[in-house]
Amino acid sequence: MSDTQPLLKDAVWLRQGVLAHLIAVLSEGGEEARVVGGAVRNALLGEPIGDIDIATTVLPDEVMRRTAAAYFKPVPTGIEHGTVTVVIDGQPFEVTTLREDVETFGRHATVHFGRDWRKDAERRDFTMNALSASGDGAVHDHVGGIADLRAHRVRFIGDAATRIAEDHLRILRFFRFHAAYGHGLPDRDGLKACIAARGSLDQLSRERVRMEMLKLLVARHAAPVLAVMAESGLLGSILGGVVDLAAFENLAKIETVLRLAADPVRRLGALATRVAEDAERLWQRLRLSNAEHERIESMSELWWRISPANDKAARVLLYRTGPARYVDRVLMAWAHSPAGARDEAWRALSALPARWTAPAFPIKAAELIARGVPHGPAVGIALRKAEEAWIEAGFPADQSTLADIAAAAVQAATQR
Repeated sequence: MSDTQPLLKDAVWLRQGVLAHLIAVLSEGGEEARVVGGAVRNALLGEPIGDIDIATTVLPDEVMRRTAAAYFKPVPTGIEHGTVTVVIDGQPFEVTTLREDVETFGRHATVHFGRDWRKDAERRDFTMNALSASGDGAVHDHVGGIADLRAHRVRFIGDAATRIAEDHLRILRFFRFHAAYGHGLPDRDGLKACIAARGSLDQLSRERVRMEMLKLLVARHAAPVLAVMAESGLLGSILGGVVDLAAFENLAKIETVLRLAADPVRRLGALATRVAEDAERLWQRLRLSNAEHERIESMSELWWRISPANDKAARVLLYRTGPARYVDRVLMAWAHSPAGARDEAWRALSALPARWTAPAFPIKAAELIARGVPHGPAVGIALRKAEEAWIEAGFPADQSTLADIAAAAVQAATQR
């Protein structure tokens, strides 16, 4: 039995503007359109609303015709599965015709279009994601999603094992949504089904696993959920190695104290790497981008040598790595240290880029050549010697000291 309540009656985002216009266009002639999924869930929770998806009884070709006639821009992004992306003033809305699964296997399903809102809701993953809202603000609940939302309970619709068999990615989504919206331990039946089906994660593309994991790592309750995943044998198999839950939790606390945005790549580095070989493993297992891999590899390089007691070494590190990589590596070291998230010495160390800008190396090749270094490899040798001496001297800027450094480098290079 449908539980319909006017819970979003005052939602301006739903009742006015281009969304209201689109719903009206799709509801003409006895048809119906509703906002579905995450937007309804987040609106009820008072959370920010991201992408807005719409379900409708209108068939895909008619969606294309109606929206084009309304001077919107319809794009047939998945029309064979009933999905049309409608772009209005630069904002995309994913519009999908009501569906019923005929046959499912993994992430592939044979569907046919229908007009039954209950059946459409029952084919979704979790009860809190199966809510829908009409243009007048009425929320429709066919599967008990409102009660679960109020209880902060992430629960599969119907039989959990069946839902997972339909789409193996739902194992990771179960943990991600619990980390974002759940309280306490995960739903018992859902957890049991995820553990039983964990071998099916090997059938998923690594790119999709990466996407879900990076989202999970920045969720508000990520640390306890990762602990459950580790205890259940899922986390190690996903990441391919030993994880450091304490370092992850420490880093999350440090980010909060420093008022830094939760950073998924930095958190992944703290959770699953200690040395460069770990970064290589994650690169392969999760199909990280080259930039993500290089960043985690930098984090894992000699972080154990970093200490608030060595200001000179910190300045050298900042000079060598740049501000962003410097902060990553310092936070990595801090997260693995016994110091708390409010430790003032570590906080001052992490803030070094805000109070000191590493200077550019002031000695140029032309100056060394003018001093007698022959063209060729000797120039590079002299430059390296000069830079090493300049760094060791504490990045001096006065011309007398620079001249002495250049002269010594010339002598070292020409005597080889």
